Amino acid sequence: MRYMMIMQAPETMAVGGPDAPPPEAMFDAMNRFNTELVEAGVLLAAEGLAPSSEGFVLTYEGETPTVTDGPFAEARELVAGFWILDVATRTEAEQWARRCPIGPGVRLEVRRIPDMREFEGIAPAEFLDAEAALRARVAERAGRYEQSGS
Repeated sequence: MRYMMIMQAPETMAVGGPDAPPPEAMFDAMNRFNTELVEAGVLLAAEGLAPSSEGFVLTYEGETPTVTDGPFAEARELVAGFWILDVATRTEAEQWARRCPIGPGVRLEVRRIPDMREFEGIAPAEFLDAEAALRARVAERAGRYEQSGS
């Protein structure tokens, strides 16, 4: 089973923010945690995200979406990063989440990623076939991405 751990935090907790822990300590703790995930063979992906000042939001209220550039002052919590784990059970996902080195004021949401087979009998067969082909192309691209180091 795949699970996504989504780290949500106030922007002030981001690296360099007024409420952030010392960068060296934060990077060291995250590196140790990520290393444990890799050594256990459960980490599929993990990324931290740039500040909201570098992002934008599309709001769909009519035919044409409205684009709003960051930062997003109205947001109390922003997605700061994520991990995707491949584990045997929900309990194992929870155990890893409990070990994540985050502190007060940070929230870690954990959600299961459904397998495409779960949509058999619900989604049309043509959709499932097309989705499988797209996923194969993405996997091929990911392999090229990893080899290039980009």
